[in-house]
Amino acid sequence: MRKKKPLSLAGKIVVGIVIIVALLWVLFPFYWAFLNSIKKPADTFQPTWIPYLQFTPTWEHWKAELAIPEIRRALINSTLIGVGAASLAVPLGTLAAYALARFRFRRFDNGSLTTWFLSQRVMPPVLFVIPFFLLMRQVGLLDSVFALILLNATFILPFPVIILSQMFRELPLELEDAAMVDGASRFQAFSQIALPLVVPGIVATWIICLAFSWNEFLFALALTSKDAIPMPVIIAGAEHTRGVQFWFVGVRVLLTMLPPTILALLAQRYIVRGLTLGAVKG
Repeated sequence: MRKKKPLSLAGKIVVGIVIIVALLWVLFPFYWAFLNSIKKPADTFQPTWIPYLQFTPTWEHWKAELAIPEIRRALINSTLIGVGAASLAVPLGTLAAYALARFRFRRFDNGSLTTWFLSQRVMPPVLFVIPFFLLMRQVGLLDSVFALILLNATFILPFPVIILSQMFRELPLELEDAAMVDGASRFQAFSQIALPLVVPGIVATWIICLAFSWNEFLFALALTSKDAIPMPVIIAGAEHTRGVQFWFVGVRVLLTMLPPTILALLAQRYIVRGLTLGAVKG
């Protein structure tokens, strides 16, 4: 096997520049939001970037926003919607992924079923806003967290199906065959052999589903009015007759971004292992 040649000095410089640009691209929204959240309204429209040197920071916007009951309720709603939708979609998607990986269907082949799951992400969600609005109104679930959990779980279901089905395919089939030869049922082989081996993938998929549910805006805007409003709708509500209040936008953006970001950092080893290494190397 041929050894890879080490990068030249020019190559290392190019890689370093790309990494720096990528970091700036990712971190700038955090910096912009934090900067505006500690600026006074008059300083927001000035080209000032360094606290204490170019402007005097203030925490009055944070205190004002956290004192608003609607903000606290929106944070709770976003948490319930994100955790609830992810916790509903991942178990269902895990069962569907295992079925696609281990069984062969006749009437609709596995490829057609996989395409059907993917179609839920390909079709524009705006097509379903009016039908779902009418449906939720008919069953009395308008402006409810439960309705948003169901809708988000429906549209994030393809993620666990596609991700986990590939992980189940990478597992040696002999492990489950050996367990069934020893007297285990198919469900026992799934729950006691296959499932523990893809736990990193399940954790990574759960976090991905949480992130998509946390950020969902369209259905939340259409189906909520007061009690079930989540943080993405609250962020959009920072525009008033005087214009966009960027200092409040900064606080709300950080309040929305920090919980899933902290969760992703705490579980990053599961994300990396689940999405890159798979479960078992044969």
